[in-house]
Amino acid sequence: MNRILSLKEIEKISKALGDPYRLKIMDLINKQKDWMQCGCIVSNFELAQSTVSHHVNQLVDADLLIADKDGRNVKYHVNKEVFSAYISYLSHFNKD
Repeated sequence: MNRILSLKEIEKISKALGDPYRLKIMDLINKQKDWMQCGCIVSNFELAQSTVSHHVNQLVDADLLIADKDGRNVKYHVNKEVFSAYISYLSHFNKD
């Protein structure tokens, strides 16, 4: 499905990706090829758990990460559909 993002969604995604830790979190989860629990994300950074949670929540709010509850745990995975739509939007700036 080819999703088209609104300008508000583009703005929210751009702001979410404007932080180097959020980019690193996205990269880390994407390299897993599946999903990652918050505790595993925290263990990869020298940041407080609350700081990592804040960054992850910003990415979820921008719809870049999908949060799946699994009992008391939450698993996160990259929302490929939204990420592809964002890349598609940006790619039109590269056309001659």
